[in-house]
Amino acid sequence: MYHTWMRYFTPSPAHHRLGLVCLGVGLQHGALPVVGPRVLDHHVAVVISAGRGWFRGADGRRRTVTAPALLWLTPGVTHHYAPDPDTGWDEAFVDFAGSATAAYAELGYIDPDRPVVALTDTATARTAIGRIVRAARQGNPFLEVETAAAVHELLVALRQVRAGTGSGGHPVLQALARDAFQPLSVAEHAARHGMTPAELRTAVRRGAGCSPKDYLLGIRLGRAKELLVGTELPVSAIARRVGYEDPAYFSRLFARRVGTAPVRFREQQCRSVPGGFTDRVPDPARPPTIPPCGPPDDARLGEARLSGG
Repeated sequence: MYHTWMRYFTPSPAHHRLGLVCLGVGLQHGALPVVGPRVLDHHVAVVISAGRGWFRGADGRRRTVTAPALLWLTPGVTHHYAPDPDTGWDEAFVDFAGSATAAYAELGYIDPDRPVVALTDTATARTAIGRIVRAARQGNPFLEVETAAAVHELLVALRQVRAGTGSGGHPVLQALARDAFQPLSVAEHAARHGMTPAELRTAVRRGAGCSPKDYLLGIRLGRAKELLVGTELPVSAIARRVGYEDPAYFSRLFARRVGTAPVRFREQQCRSVPGGFTDRVPDPARPPTIPPCGPPDDARLGEARLSGG
């Protein structure tokens, strides 16, 4: 005995140009029938919340599946799977496609080489799938865009709950982020963690889907943008604050990645704000707000916006 609910969608060419579209969603539980062997022309994420079973991919090797787990079904690859006929399993699946899948695979969010992935839990993934289920109501004019947005959310959720990744993220990434503004080479960062440069590259690629150099560059340029917009510091001082002793080198990096020079970026972004700017980054848990009691004067308004109080 098993129970199944599913819906399938046919997004228009305009929706496909969003880069990612949802083609279907389903919720099933019980002693479900065997799937395959078959080959699909799109991706499917099968999230197993309870139970156990087996999976056989293109290599012919039979793998045990024990919840919580994820099955990646990738285009053009043979797959064959089923729950244990005695226990069954609880699954939710999402079919999706689009040009953005290539970038997600490059960044490590989709892993064609690991068709069976152990998860720490499935709650956040099921929340994203629930958004797709609710969007699937009849007559929803936002169906394709809502479901596409939820697929992005699902891919992030599945990346976060892979077994072996703590809730706070990869410790090497946390350490790199903490030390990102120090003028250290990749080799020096690796030595701080007792790793070779190759080992550090492998760890960062696994955790962030990019090289250590690109990971550090993203953090540094993000902070540089904040300082360009929020302060009147010269570009040379900002370069030093984010880890570059050579302002000219920093400016070339900035222009190559951002598409415009630091000075031009500042000119485009700067605005007049009552109370002026601050270089202190507010606590994300206490975003800048206007006090609810009475109309504050200009000074208090500026302070409220800057301090988060």
